[in-house]
Amino acid sequence: MWRAKWTDIITLFDYPPAIRKAIYTTNAIESVNSVIRKFTRNRKIYPNEESALKLVYMAIHEASRKWTMPIHHWKQALNHFAIMFEERMPKLTD
Repeated sequence: MWRAKWTDIITLFDYPPAIRKAIYTTNAIESVNSVIRKFTRNRKIYPNEESALKLVYMAIHEASRKWTMPIHHWKQALNHFAIMFEERMPKLTD
């Protein structure tokens, strides 16, 4: 069990410092999980999958209005992403 977590952590060190800093200083995943938990806490059973997905969508939509802080060191991280994942980045048109 512990080894599996270590392999997940060590993968982070494959990235340049700018990307690592953007990842571990944003807490974006924790924030999304917190918002979803807050909206779903009182209801444990949903009539169908679509109703559960709608609730998750609404939770994220409502919370996104409050997410105004820029990601620290994003410009440096984005430059590294553009180099490392060139095929995944959108093409800029002139």
